[in-house]
Amino acid sequence: MKEEIFVECKGLSIGYHERSSAFAEVKSNLSLRAFSGEMVGLLGGNGIGKSTLLRTIAGFQTPLSGELLIRGRSVSEYNPDELAKEMSFVSTEIVMVANLTVREMVGLGRFPYTNWFGQLGAEDHRIIEKAIHQVGLSGYENRLINRISDGERQRAMVARALAQDTRIIILDEPTAFLDISNKYEIVRILHNLAKEQGKCIIFSTHELNTALSMADRIWLMLNDSVIDGIPEEVAYGGYFESLFSNNPHLYFDPEKNDFRIRKENLGTIFLTATGNELIWATKALERLGYEVNSTFLVREMIEIEVKQLDRRWQVGCSGKFTVVESLGELCREVKKIKLQP
Repeated sequence: MKEEIFVECKGLSIGYHERSSAFAEVKSNLSLRAFSGEMVGLLGGNGIGKSTLLRTIAGFQTPLSGELLIRGRSVSEYNPDELAKEMSFVSTEIVMVANLTVREMVGLGRFPYTNWFGQLGAEDHRIIEKAIHQVGLSGYENRLINRISDGERQRAMVARALAQDTRIIILDEPTAFLDISNKYEIVRILHNLAKEQGKCIIFSTHELNTALSMADRIWLMLNDSVIDGIPEEVAYGGYFESLFSNNPHLYFDPEKNDFRIRKENLGTIFLTATGNELIWATKALERLGYEVNSTFLVREMIEIEVKQLDRRWQVGCSGKFTVVESLGELCREVKKIKLQP
């Protein structure tokens, strides 16, 4: 499948036109690209301009200046019907419409292709059923939109976008208000659509870990710029630290691919364990505020020693050890140890 630039911003300025013919600029001089077969994660703090950028790309707001190209053609050259066949949009708003079924909601995605009377043909119905199946809602076709869960409703909105049969799908925080299972399921569905059908998926999110693990490209909105690159490039460049540069209690952990709260270092623990026990004991002890080391080369730095004993743990300091039965008991014993200043 040939790679193609589906969305390109060249020196783009975005914002709002005021009644007085003036405008309020939100971001300027943006240079961004999104390719076919890519899922792009748009990240940034609240109020930074993510929704404004997405709504501008989707054609709901006019660019203040610069170029916005959709598949190599200026967005201003598209009429509404043409643009609706190139790009679909899913907002973060919870849709609650009485007496509208899942099938009818998804069927609204066919509006660019129907006649003046909105009549659906056999091909339209086939596409609607396929979209419902793709998002895992088979069997829900006749259920009312206001009688299903938030996760199911969000899947229906994604299905509506699929039924619109566009190359580009824009989603404004599609995982907002969803539980953890549905968050990952929505992102998995979008990721598969990009890979299997060559679509370009652009979605905003506050789920940093999800974006870094699933997105092919990151657009990171900062106060004075927008960074465009693959996740590893953005992380390696140190740009994620700029998201909360005014908060000394947060830092970006490249190993965890997430922001973490900076804690006071209570001391060093030498940990002897293997497998899952090593992983989960390390997490538990780091959560308490200790630095965990499992390397014999720094044994002289040991302040507290923890050792795995089959299904039990040995914990102690200065030659005095206690054997405990669980990680919970291990943490309680560690808290009892008073290290010398």
